[in-house]
Amino acid sequence: MTRSSDSFFYRQETTPIIDVLTTLKNKPDATFYVPGHKRGQGISDPLRSLLGETVFQADLPELPELGNLFAPDEAIAKAQTLASEAFGADQTWFLVNGSTCGIIAAIVATCGPGDKIIVPRNTHQSVIMGLIVSGAVPIFLNPEYDPSWDLALSITPDALEAALNENSDVKAVLLVYPTYHGVCGDIQTIAAIAHRHNIPLLVDEAHGAHFKFHEALPPSALSMGADLTVQSTHKVLGAMTQASMLHIQGDRINPQKISQALQLVHSTSPSYLLLASLDGARQQMALQGEKLLTKTIELSQLAIENIKKIDKLSVLELTEKRPGFHDLDITRLTVNVTALGLSGLEVDDIFREKLEVTAELPMLSHLAFIISIGNNKQDIKKLINAFKTLNHYFSSSPNALFSSSPHLLNPSPLKLSPRDAFFAPKQTIKIEQSIGKISGELICPYPPGIPVLMPGEIITNEAIDYLTQIKQLGGTISGCTDTSLQRIKIVID
Repeated sequence: MTRSSDSFFYRQETTPIIDVLTTLKNKPDATFYVPGHKRGQGISDPLRSLLGETVFQADLPELPELGNLFAPDEAIAKAQTLASEAFGADQTWFLVNGSTCGIIAAIVATCGPGDKIIVPRNTHQSVIMGLIVSGAVPIFLNPEYDPSWDLALSITPDALEAALNENSDVKAVLLVYPTYHGVCGDIQTIAAIAHRHNIPLLVDEAHGAHFKFHEALPPSALSMGADLTVQSTHKVLGAMTQASMLHIQGDRINPQKISQALQLVHSTSPSYLLLASLDGARQQMALQGEKLLTKTIELSQLAIENIKKIDKLSVLELTEKRPGFHDLDITRLTVNVTALGLSGLEVDDIFREKLEVTAELPMLSHLAFIISIGNNKQDIKKLINAFKTLNHYFSSSPNALFSSSPHLLNPSPLKLSPRDAFFAPKQTIKIEQSIGKISGELICPYPPGIPVLMPGEIITNEAIDYLTQIKQLGGTISGCTDTSLQRIKIVID
């Protein structure tokens, strides 16, 4: 081990935010500051029974020793610097409103009203929120599509090159890497194309915070040339829910604009519990990441090998690189169940109610499972046995094929920018009367939070049929005023 690596590990052993919170929670002063529970003394009995008092003792505000998230010094500044070193960034910001606030801030920092940004159509709804806040105009690129799996893949370098040749005034390119199902596009080539046009590459890397810490995983976005990446540290690492990070490198993005944009979307009362969890997750991965992920990958391989042997089930794998499918996260397990005559939503209900297994993302034809550093062999055995049990009781002929995702096969045309449609006058009409009208709502199955309809798009029969089928099979539809899907808001012509 070299001197520089000795120094790295010495620094990464420290946990600045956790250390200060540990000291402050035991300080015997009378507290006349927020929050009102006063280190847990004022919490309700049910809450005390659920969580105990210890966690509330560390639920503290912006005390001098902790610093301020919007003007980081002291503990926060030190913790963010350590995170930038661990994740390979020039600068890192901690996020307490999830990756959603990071995505919005990234767009606001790089695009103003009327500016063009290239965006894949299978993007998360947070990107649409970023377009509404910034006023940027999207140029949507359709990702490659796998009809046998009903899965959106990645946009391709050729598609990006063509879009940039047709639009000389693009301000930024946004890429989803990896997708919810672990699919990774050719990010290195995409970054090179964006940079050749002197445009920054923004990456929604919400599901790839672990990539940096193991060679058997796809390369991290920063290592492949991305200028900015937003990671949900809570999704696959050890941070608390809603805790994420934003990283930048290079000089294509002004860090002051990132800080200013984050003030629009962050709470002015950030939770130091969330910040401490980011501090701890960073330290854990910096010191033990490779070892923890080696175990995780072994568990994933065990699951894949056994589930593949079960009749009428198939597992998403990368047999060879193809457009839109350059790499695959082995810790993201996707299982196709259509040959059993069941939808993924129905299987999810059976697993949860009868077999003590819960998937991350059930969809019409398949289910996705996240295998992370928190899983163990017993979890994997339960998962394998659940599929064996399912196959035993439902090895029938498949039902009629489920609908493919209309927003992937044939996206609706965008008649208004998302911002203009969001602020336009609207009316509510019966959903069967909405075909051909302009959507006034952001409507999507959640998760994964990829809109089927967004403000400004033309409403199509295919989109309504797909949403209705999701609803009938027990899926959750978010964003619509009428959750029964009987009525929908449209933009008044």
